[in-house]
Amino acid sequence: MSLLPPDAAAVAWDIDGTLIDSEPLHHHALVAASRGFGVDLSDLPDMAFRGIHMGHVWQTLRPRLPDGLDRDTWLTAIEAAYVAGAPALVPLPGAARVIRTLAAQGLAQVAVSNSSRAVVDANLAALGIADCLAFSISLDDVACGKPDPEPYAQAARRLGLPPHRIWAVEDSAAGLASARAAGLRSIAILSGSEPLPLADHAIRALDEIVA
Repeated sequence: MSLLPPDAAAVAWDIDGTLIDSEPLHHHALVAASRGFGVDLSDLPDMAFRGIHMGHVWQTLRPRLPDGLDRDTWLTAIEAAYVAGAPALVPLPGAARVIRTLAAQGLAQVAVSNSSRAVVDANLAALGIADCLAFSISLDDVACGKPDPEPYAQAARRLGLPPHRIWAVEDSAAGLASARAAGLRSIAILSGSEPLPLADHAIRALDEIVA
């Protein structure tokens, strides 16, 4: 029996931390690229910016960065470090299987990410499930990233579906807030101690969606 109700028409997947174990690589790319500009960020916790898009990361870390360093140069260096390491990424257990099962059932699926287009494409290549998705939305495709509702609202418009018939699958509070504000229902992947109270359902493993 599927966790999704009969009226579910589509699933909107977060990617980082939901479908693929990418958070360690994001952290490594941030620290390594910043080191290239003479900045030591090794004191940051591994999950310091989980679910937070890089525009907010820049704003948070700006006081620690050199005065002459501009935002785009810094972000480009981080993105390049991430993409270089992406071929070694490992999908989370059940990710490809669940997506292909839902595709076989005729359910529309999309990806909605807070990462840049280059990072989204690298993640989807590592996952090997791009053929099952109608489209993907990256941070480059919106004016405001999660927790703003725009990413999920845009997904609903492009799917041509009422938001309440789309289920978002997320692993962060920011992502769940974005989905709820856009009118979607949601499933939270619980991978740690962070409470995720905004979700309609909470699971520990992706396989539970189609169990």
